[in-house]
Amino acid sequence: QVQVQESGGGLVQPGDSLRVSCTTSGRTLSSYIKAWFRQAPGKEREFVAAVRRSGQWNEKYYSDSVNGRFAISIDNAENTDDLQMNHLTSSDTAVYYCGLGVRGYNSEVDRLSSYDYWGQGTQVTVSP
Repeated sequence: QVQVQESGGGLVQPGDSLRVSCTTSGRTLSSYIKAWFRQAPGKEREFVAAVRRSGQWNEKYYSDSVNGRFAISIDNAENTDDLQMNHLTSSDTAVYYCGLGVRGYNSEVDRLSSYDYWGQGTQVTVSP
């Protein structure tokens, strides 16, 4: 059974950096998509960033709101991908979820329906 687990998160001040990791287990995948979505109180879950992978090839995607501030890094050996978040602002405060999509490698990465497995989420709070 596939499991998805986020780690990291926490409380930081505006301008600080933070890293959220996503580890998957239970199944060896050669092609998949993995994404981070976030959900702030009273708002819908929104796309943040994603990586599309096939073997050693990968392509990364970012929402306009985080492009240039957030970056995905990949650890092939540990099945863990990290989301490095820099220059954080209060608008980045949310629960961050990691999703794994295994059904359709060519699925649209910014759609919730493209993902089959989700982690429990990790809280990121940016406050003075």
